[in-house]
Amino acid sequence: MSANKRQTAAGSGLTALITGASSGIGEALAHRFARAGFNLVLVARSADKLKALAAELAGQHHVKAWVWATDLAQPGAALQLAAAMERARRPIDLLVNNAGVLEHGGFIEMRASRHREMIDLNVNALSEMLAHFLPPMVARGHGRVLNVASIAAFQPVPQLATYAATKAYVLSLTESLAEELHGTGVSITALCPGITATAMLDKARKKSGELGGLPALVVGSADEVAEQGYKACMAGEVIRVPGALNQAANLASRATPRWLLRRVGGALVRRLRPAK
Repeated sequence: MSANKRQTAAGSGLTALITGASSGIGEALAHRFARAGFNLVLVARSADKLKALAAELAGQHHVKAWVWATDLAQPGAALQLAAAMERARRPIDLLVNNAGVLEHGGFIEMRASRHREMIDLNVNALSEMLAHFLPPMVARGHGRVLNVASIAAFQPVPQLATYAATKAYVLSLTESLAEELHGTGVSITALCPGITATAMLDKARKKSGELGGLPALVVGSADEVAEQGYKACMAGEVIRVPGALNQAANLASRATPRWLLRRVGGALVRRLRPAK
């Protein structure tokens, strides 16, 4: 069997639900799973973007693609989505928790509501999605989950304090669930990309001069991140850090005392901060 046929066969007849699918890493993941033959449930706030993407993927890869436009940060949104899938008799074989939000800046410079928004989507919504979609997978004896975390999950990150803390939660939860799910036929993976070329990064750059001078070397491709996430998820890996530079940075951070990581991060932020 050729490589292309094996890729298509991997998801033949299976359904993957992808949150935050309208742009960036989520959109790239939708393309990657469609290429592997998965039918898709695309979830994000923008119905128009999702419909256009669904039509594109269905036409290119001959898969089925359904759209569910919602704000998962809203109370009950995950429950409504799970109930709709059950009513449609559309079991989810693979769940991709990609929806997330980032805000760059000093903690005390942000509104309290902005911190809450990050926690509501990055932590609460992801946890509720897992709570609703994992039990049916375990009951069926098969399933896969891909949680999109961040390399920021491994260390404190001044100017990204709340965001990094939410991603540390995602990583810790994934590792814990990997052990709880052992032997059930369900695997769970944390994808921990570094800085990636997405609309989220463009938005952060506009708000912060500290991000404007990032060298191209440290900015990854959404397509490559999606490829790494797909491979790790299908292999049942627990943690995948895409990119050699990110892997080296992660290894270095694990060998460095946390007090030193804090000091280095703080000193770097102070050096990069524009003079007032």
